[in-house]
Amino acid sequence: MRHRIGIVLAVIMAGALFFPGAWGYLRLLRLPGPADQLSNLPAGGGSLLTYHHVLLALAAVTCTFLLAGILIVVPRISPLAAGLPGLLLLGWTALYLVNVRQAVDLIPLRADPFGAGFEAMLFNGILAAIGLALILPMFVPSRWRTRLSDETEDMPEVIAGPDATRAERVPVARPTQLTPIRATSLEPLPASPWHETGDPGAP
Repeated sequence: MRHRIGIVLAVIMAGALFFPGAWGYLRLLRLPGPADQLSNLPAGGGSLLTYHHVLLALAAVTCTFLLAGILIVVPRISPLAAGLPGLLLLGWTALYLVNVRQAVDLIPLRADPFGAGFEAMLFNGILAAIGLALILPMFVPSRWRTRLSDETEDMPEVIAGPDATRAERVPVARPTQLTPIRATSLEPLPASPWHETGDPGAP
């Protein structure tokens, strides 16, 4: 059940990376201009606090990487949640190194900002860096085991150890044995009184 939820989280992570992450990266992407041309800089070289589209793009990228960080760090989450998107990104990057045209043609919605941003992340090596970070939990053995299985493995050592507590050593109930009573051990009943004295009305 834990790994099934991890697969669902992997789909959510892939969607978050493609839609808000790629969109925000494309809005923030600006080529550095010459020193004497400040008009090519974002906000003309001034403050970005008044540019709401930049703030929205920054928030989208921040939330995407925050979700990725949670899936990587939290030990109770299955490593598949971060590992599957990481393997997908690394595979896409490997295909880009082998055949650029085929890797670009596989990107969906290239005419939209989402596909264009994903393509820019692929060209700049961002997808490769994110993929390497996402597959790290898959190499941690403790992430593949649940907490219940760890407690089950430690239980025989606690019970069988010499320092086991008194509550763990529960005595086994034994059946009650009844001692038979012999009839010869009983004392004889006293004789009736009419055997000792005669009938007063007899001759």
